[in-house]
Amino acid sequence: MISTDDLVFFATIADSHSLAEAARRLNVTAPAVTQRLRALETRVGVNLVDRTSRGLTLTDEGELLVSEGAAIIEAVDDLSERLARRTTQVRGHLRIAAPHGFGRRYIAPIVRDFAQRHASATVTLELSDSPIRQMSESWDIVVHIGALPESDRLVTTLAPNRRILCAAPHYLENNPAIARPEDLALHRCLALLENNEDVTLWRFTHPKHGMATVRIKPTMSTNDGDVIRDWALSGAGIIVRSEWDVASSLAAGELRQILPQWSPPPADVVALVHARRGRSSRANAFLQSLRSALSGPPW
Repeated sequence: MISTDDLVFFATIADSHSLAEAARRLNVTAPAVTQRLRALETRVGVNLVDRTSRGLTLTDEGELLVSEGAAIIEAVDDLSERLARRTTQVRGHLRIAAPHGFGRRYIAPIVRDFAQRHASATVTLELSDSPIRQMSESWDIVVHIGALPESDRLVTTLAPNRRILCAAPHYLENNPAIARPEDLALHRCLALLENNEDVTLWRFTHPKHGMATVRIKPTMSTNDGDVIRDWALSGAGIIVRSEWDVASSLAAGELRQILPQWSPPPADVVALVHARRGRSSRANAFLQSLRSALSGPPW
């Protein structure tokens, strides 16, 4: 017999690149995941996962379990939700994915406060370099910043977020002046690897002069926003970074905006919500918490 816990467990494996990653997401050891998976396969009588040097591959039976299991999990959640609507309490388990830096600074405190207000609800928050990859049936809300891929999820904007070209004052004082985007080709530029974007092609828009693009050759690149901001603060080069991350450094004079009339494309903070699961009271309540906390916006 398969339980809903088994279905949630296997959905986590299906969303992971390895059993070690699944173990981290489940907050258990890798051997515990392996043992539970073997026990599940023994009970159903078929192999569900093929393990190769390149990672995990679901068998046909594993694909069937994931697809059918997602419908069962949703049906159970919907039933729990309908029952919960007979009371004033927000109930059930909420699954949220968000970017690392923004998630740590802004989403994690909102999750904490939400869980304290709604004692009958539980929450899983997963932070990753690219939360958009978490857009499977198992996630209720995905917080995303930047360009959006095609998706059948509902999108709601939580906060506007400019991208800003900036560098440390001492870097700018000791390097050639920048009068137009093309001058960036002569400078040390730092690239943030995120969302599978072409991060070496920097785009700008001017209210009078239209659009300009510059192909940079990054001196350094990283997939960590904190690292690239720290590099810029140390004077290592020029960055294009979200306003939420550099607003305080700009206000303190630790970073200085470059070419303020030339604007990189904005990267609004949005929430992607499961088309049907988004109607649950717990998801709606959390969305309201997000909107309230991010209105302003706080940065």
